[in-house]
Amino acid sequence: MGHSQAEKAASRERVLRIAARKVRAEGVTRPGVAELMNEAGLTHGGFYKHFASRDDLITQAAAAALAEGTAKMERAARKNTQEPRTGLIDAYLSKRHRDAPATGCALVTLGAAAGRSDDGLKEPYEKQVRAYLDLIAGLSADSDEARAEAMLTLSALVGATLMSRAVADPALSEELLTAVADQLKRRGAQATSPAA
Repeated sequence: MGHSQAEKAASRERVLRIAARKVRAEGVTRPGVAELMNEAGLTHGGFYKHFASRDDLITQAAAAALAEGTAKMERAARKNTQEPRTGLIDAYLSKRHRDAPATGCALVTLGAAAGRSDDGLKEPYEKQVRAYLDLIAGLSADSDEARAEAMLTLSALVGATLMSRAVADPALSEELLTAVADQLKRRGAQATSPAA
C-alpha cells in the first residue's frame, strides 16, 4: 500500500524544514542528500519522489529559510511597543541570535552564496532584503529618510552578526554586537528627536 498524498506532503515538508535549518547553519554546499533524508527518517532512494535534484531542494530550502525571517523580525519589533525599532535591533544583535545560526536570519549565512549564485538564490534573497527594508522603513518616524535609514540599519545588522560569528575573540564578538546596536539605537533616537 502506497503512502497517501498527505503523508507524501508531510515527508516533503519535513525534509524541506530540516534542509532550511542546515542551510542557515552550514550554507548551501554542505548538506548532503543522504544526511538530510536520514535526519528526516526517510530513505535516500525516496528523495526524487519529492525533489528534482539536490539543487532543487537547496534552492527551495534557502527560499524557505529566508522567508521565515520576516515573521521573526515582526515579532521582535512588537516586543518593544514603545520603540519597535529598538526591539528589532536588540533581538537581531543578541548573543542568542549570534549563537543560533540554524534558527537565525538566513540573510547572514546565505549572502555570499546568493552573490555567487544564478537567479535561483538571488531572487529569494532579494525578496527577503526588500521585505526587511519595508519592515524597517515602516518603523521609522522620518518618512523622507526611511528607506536609506532602513538600508543602513539592515546592512549593519547583517554585517555585525556575520562578523560576530566569524571572529575568534569572544570579547570582540560581543563588542561588535553591542557597539553596533548602541550606534543604531542612537541614530534612531536622533532621528525622532525634535530639531534644536
